[in-house]
Amino acid sequence: MNSSPRYREARVGGCIDAQLEAQHDGQQLLRSTEPLGWFPARLTDCLDQWAEEAPERTFVARRAPAAAGGDWIRVSYAEMRQRAQAIGQALTDRGLSAERPVMILSDNDIEHLSLVMGAMWAGVPVVPVSSAYSLVSQDFGKLRHIAQTVTPGLVFAASPAYGRAIAAVFGPEVEVVLTAGALDERAVTPFAALLATVPGPTGEAAHAQVGPDTIAKFLFTSGSTKLPKAVINTQRMLCANQQMLRQCLAFLADEPPVLVDWLPWNHTFGGNHNVGIVLYNGGTLHIDDGKPTPKGIAETLRNLREVAPTVYFNVPKGFEEIASAMDTDPLLRRTLFSRVKAFMFAGAGLSQAVWDRFDAHGEAEVGERIRIITGLGMTETAPSCTFAVGTDVRSGWIGLPVPGVEVKLVRDGAADDPYAKTEIRFRGPNVTPGYWRAPEQTAAAFDEDGFYRTGDAAKFVDPTHPTRGLVFDGRTAEDFKLSTGTFVSVGPLRAKVTLAGAPCIQDVVVAGLNRDEIGLLIFPRLDECRRLAEADGLEAEALPVPELLHTPAVRDFFQQLADRLWREGTGSANRPARLHVLAEPPSIDKGEVTDKGSINQRAVLLHRAALVEAMYEGRESDPFLILPRR
Repeated sequence: MNSSPRYREARVGGCIDAQLEAQHDGQQLLRSTEPLGWFPARLTDCLDQWAEEAPERTFVARRAPAAAGGDWIRVSYAEMRQRAQAIGQALTDRGLSAERPVMILSDNDIEHLSLVMGAMWAGVPVVPVSSAYSLVSQDFGKLRHIAQTVTPGLVFAASPAYGRAIAAVFGPEVEVVLTAGALDERAVTPFAALLATVPGPTGEAAHAQVGPDTIAKFLFTSGSTKLPKAVINTQRMLCANQQMLRQCLAFLADEPPVLVDWLPWNHTFGGNHNVGIVLYNGGTLHIDDGKPTPKGIAETLRNLREVAPTVYFNVPKGFEEIASAMDTDPLLRRTLFSRVKAFMFAGAGLSQAVWDRFDAHGEAEVGERIRIITGLGMTETAPSCTFAVGTDVRSGWIGLPVPGVEVKLVRDGAADDPYAKTEIRFRGPNVTPGYWRAPEQTAAAFDEDGFYRTGDAAKFVDPTHPTRGLVFDGRTAEDFKLSTGTFVSVGPLRAKVTLAGAPCIQDVVVAGLNRDEIGLLIFPRLDECRRLAEADGLEAEALPVPELLHTPAVRDFFQQLADRLWREGTGSANRPARLHVLAEPPSIDKGEVTDKGSINQRAVLLHRAALVEAMYEGRESDPFLILPRR
């Protein structure tokens, strides 16, 4: 009797086999055995195709506001082509170009997508920007940097809520377009005026000039440690990557994909990967105004009860919220599992526990599991480079190269160094030519063979069977992502904690890879801790270290530190949610500390993995755990 779990049928290919080639310098090259197929020169050629073949099919839909009934507002492929032609003409009339592109400040909506399509039609790059840079930021520093980098000729926003940011950052020479409303002391062009433009010969001529090397977008990196960089995204990159996706996720070509998606278009996963999947394969995108947060998830669940996706994408935190909701929401589970062929996550690693819950829900609802697809991609690669598409995949696996992408594996240390990592590098038609107006950063991003240096580490699932694929192995540097996809910049955080905890902290190790929150492992200065205890009237000199760390004065010092760090944190990337003061000093023999006294973060986390696990489980598992008073 076969006890293997049953999976829903979904046609896959492209990255199920690979060739491994050893290089003379110890490096390795990995390529798909399947060649990359033909792809169009422009993404708008797909809009043309579906406007002819399926003109009435819905391309994009979004719910109207509750006050207007909350029904889905739909735009067909034929209507979107008309919009693109009108907007493309309007942008051509304004003389916009790569030197004066279109900047988009607001979140996903139909007007946003229409503007993107119109700009692509005319060969004018768009610059979608996180709405938080306008609505949350107080000094508009990142928005100002982005504007100075790309020098936009037109800026678009959904409403006057963006007015303060516009007034602070954009001079009078930059045209402002709003979907609705007006701004004080600033002329505004209504979005409807762009739509009302009559297409003409100059717009047609501009469209005819668009080709594979035309810049479609400038997408900005997150800028967690430095100012964001403008990643050039060409038409070749976007079209090549969509063909790579179609060959790997071959089921996308079997029926028009239906998506319910919130992922922001200023990021490559939402704006390139997901919007592109819909457009390239003639599908339908339902814009989800929900978010994977306690408040925002309700709207996502509402949409998933009503619209059954054929493939579903989210970040790990979103899958976690949905898995929990399905425990008590039979309609949600029934709709979600009714026709979905695959789930896929990005931005961070999905915990195996959440993965297992989705498997259990699928078996309970439809008698079979739905494959969960993983991979590796980034802004600089449009985004997808590797996929694990099989049914024997585990959390953390990233699979094999997609057709057309070459993978170079480069070890960052000696062969016998147990802490050395292997960097994964990419070359292919989906890889960016560089960063806009940043020649030095561009040069540093590529190696001597033209491979993009990712800074991500990978290793083989089974070195004796390389075709089983690769597994993500963190960063070659110390930084990492939380389960939400939020990037944690370790160096500045360590420096902040060490300073805040002076004089009682020797060093800090930051934990939290693929978890919801940051945790800290603190190496204390025991001499200073003894002074604290003695000042409190205790004879601390002879106390064993565990007892010393449990004395009221020492415990109170680190409790106040935890409280302060929590209060001063501005978000999950710099707000420690738990800390453990280590009784055992770093071991030079285990590689936890160098002979110069520097802490090796990797080695500490590796050798103290059980302690890290206990720290996240809570006080019953970790009596030394200190939680901030929130």
